[in-house]
Amino acid sequence: MPDPDVVAIAAVNEVHLVGRLSAPPIVKHMPSGAEVVQLRVVVQRPPHPRTPAKGGTARPPTVDTIDIACWSPVARRRALACSGTEVVDVSGALRRRFWRGPSGVASRYEVEAAKLRVLKKPKPA
Repeated sequence: MPDPDVVAIAAVNEVHLVGRLSAPPIVKHMPSGAEVVQLRVVVQRPPHPRTPAKGGTARPPTVDTIDIACWSPVARRRALACSGTEVVDVSGALRRRFWRGPSGVASRYEVEAAKLRVLKKPKPA
């Protein structure tokens, strides 16, 4: 009989990012024949409250560059419409991808985009 005091906790793997693309999308063809569109999104970190810069002022925020993989036809199409400097809104899940390289098995975390939407297009030159 289950313990009534134990609360069931469901696992959640949800990622929501808003940031600027750092480069144009890249199309990769997998050995399986599948196609993936890869992007990199630059997001700003909030200032860390415990690490002040010299002089006692808050450190300026730093950034993280997050790899995005677009597998679905809709996400791939939207990603391919980008020039590489747009501000985008990405929702998806964190995935760890493995592959065999010259020095053995390697891995990397990336966000698998379920939804991708352009929030701000680059200004025309």
